[in-house]
Amino acid sequence: MEKIDYQKLEKQLKLEKKSCWEIWDDKIKKDAFDFAEGYKSFASEVKTEREAVEEGIKLAEDRGFKNIVKVKLLSTGDKIYAINRDKSLFLAKIGKSGLSQGMKIVMSHIDSPHLDFKINPFYEDENLAFAKTHYYGGIKKYQWPTISLALHGVVYLESGKKINIKIGEKSDEPIFMITDLLPHLDRSIDSGGKAEYHKINGEELNLLLGSLPVDDKKIKEKVKLAILEYLFNKYGIKEDDLASAEIQVVPSEKARDLGFDRSLISAYGQDDKACAYSSLMSFLDAKIIDQTQVCVWTDREEIGSDGNTSTQSLFFESFILDILKLSQNKGGLEEVYHSYNISQAISADTTVAVDPDYKDVYDLRNACRMGFGLAIEKYTGHGGKYEASEASAQFISELRKAFKQDKNIIYQFSGGIGKVDQGRGGTIAKYLANRNIDVIDAGVALFNTHAPLEIVSKADIYCAYLGYKAFYQG
Repeated sequence: MEKIDYQKLEKQLKLEKKSCWEIWDDKIKKDAFDFAEGYKSFASEVKTEREAVEEGIKLAEDRGFKNIVKVKLLSTGDKIYAINRDKSLFLAKIGKSGLSQGMKIVMSHIDSPHLDFKINPFYEDENLAFAKTHYYGGIKKYQWPTISLALHGVVYLESGKKINIKIGEKSDEPIFMITDLLPHLDRSIDSGGKAEYHKINGEELNLLLGSLPVDDKKIKEKVKLAILEYLFNKYGIKEDDLASAEIQVVPSEKARDLGFDRSLISAYGQDDKACAYSSLMSFLDAKIIDQTQVCVWTDREEIGSDGNTSTQSLFFESFILDILKLSQNKGGLEEVYHSYNISQAISADTTVAVDPDYKDVYDLRNACRMGFGLAIEKYTGHGGKYEASEASAQFISELRKAFKQDKNIIYQFSGGIGKVDQGRGGTIAKYLANRNIDVIDAGVALFNTHAPLEIVSKADIYCAYLGYKAFYQG
């Protein structure tokens, strides 16, 4: 009987996971580093949904895309985009078969956890001016005090004039901060006799704005009035204009290389701007195929995708209907639904990477690693697979075939975030699945998810770009 070479058999049959850096040659490593430079510039400048849409339009128009409202007729190869309330962006390249063979869709979200000004934010206490905030999305509140913060947003004056706000990003601009209690006074004793530190609650996330008063003893809140005076003189803003404002408080830090080898990136909002940037660049670079290719940047994912700029909004249907009409089709919903039935999509969203300091929360056999390539989640949700879609075996097989186009596409599979009864997390995938579109989550694995500064690998960002591009062209 012939002796079996089990070492050879193991190599043939067993799944072996290696990082991209172990597999790639020097040329591909350089390509990944070069791609990361464009991404770092994007992540440094784009910190809100409005800013993302504005920058996305610039990148698209540089490649010949036109606003759909200016188009009268569509044909193969035409490139268009549509904007929904300045907070979500829809782009399409018309394929050779229009929508009759469905679409290739990559959808990501451009909102990130942050703090919002409340409707009436300004107040004075102990001769200091503050702004009340309300946090947006899932955050650990203790991470936000004592860090450098900037203001981004818009204010609509009573006259209807729009004022853009961006303060705290340039080195000669002031920053803002939330205070915290010194450890010497932050002690209480629990019932077991152990010292406990104070836990930050939402109403304590108050932004320190200034301390100089106006020179008038008859004014009760002198420092607050000084802040209002500054805003009026510089922008024409009155206090009641803040009711028609969207001002976000975000970290002022720029995207930076992390580590001696510069292989990692630290930046705010990488969930999900790492995937948003990678998906847009892959979409712009992908060649035209039979199917129409669609790239979507959507809003409000971090709070459940509710609202008229979210994935659940019917603006997506409206965009597809406009494409059909401009392509001289009947443009009825039945055509939209038929196209959905034969379409494929990637929900381009980040996931969690195994952190060596917290291994006990992961199922290590079914978890994604940093630097191991595009992170694909077959399903998300939580115990019992609640509140999630699940990609079919057939669709995953087709995706794997598409990735074979490029040997440099390194990818890894996972299912769910963390251990079954401990982890939980949702994405926009289920809202695409509800439209009867084949969909799977695929993105970049992070450290520090939802923290003011998150960490990604340059290898994973580049694999996301390569993977999305292969999907578009597959």
